[in-house]
Amino acid sequence: AVVSTQSTGKDEVLKIMPVQKQTRAGQRTRFKAFVAIGDYDGHIGLGVKCSKEVATAIRGAIILAKLSVIPVRRGYWGNKIGMPHTVPCKVTGKCGSVLVRLVPAPRGTGLVSAPVPKKLLNMAGFEDCYTCATGQTATLGNFAKATFAAIAATYAYLTPDMWSPTVFTNSPYQEYTDYLAKPFVKQPKKEVKY
Repeated sequence: AVVSTQSTGKDEVLKIMPVQKQTRAGQRTRFKAFVAIGDYDGHIGLGVKCSKEVATAIRGAIILAKLSVIPVRRGYWGNKIGMPHTVPCKVTGKCGSVLVRLVPAPRGTGLVSAPVPKKLLNMAGFEDCYTCATGQTATLGNFAKATFAAIAATYAYLTPDMWSPTVFTNSPYQEYTDYLAKPFVKQPKKEVKY
């Protein structure tokens, strides 16, 4: 299903950071923009773009964010009452040294998280979630990408409720019981004459 985020999706600039390249005549500065887009109801995208001008970088990042929109699977912490509100199971995402782990939380907990993942989780439509992060989380780009990877992993995880029904077959002993119940008669060997 193709989802149009043109009307409902809200985008937010996470950060604009200057990046430099050393040249013969000093350094050349460009601007890197991180943009998140989400409909606060099960879809999220993340875009990163580098450009000479801030406005161009933001515009490009918004386009890339819209192109990278993914569906988000939500679930329950305990009893399946009401609408899904948290992550369906513990999921992990990694980018660089940053590892983000999302843990299901009971209703009413809210998003227990740092400001960067909190924005992404809120845009994705999660109401309650515990988070755990390790690594250099000050690197905002990797922190955002790791969170995005963890959110994307919710649909990549095959939970027992999605298993196909198991069809049990009889064991060979059960299946061929009539044949096995017959007494075994040894056949006489045929003599081979040369």
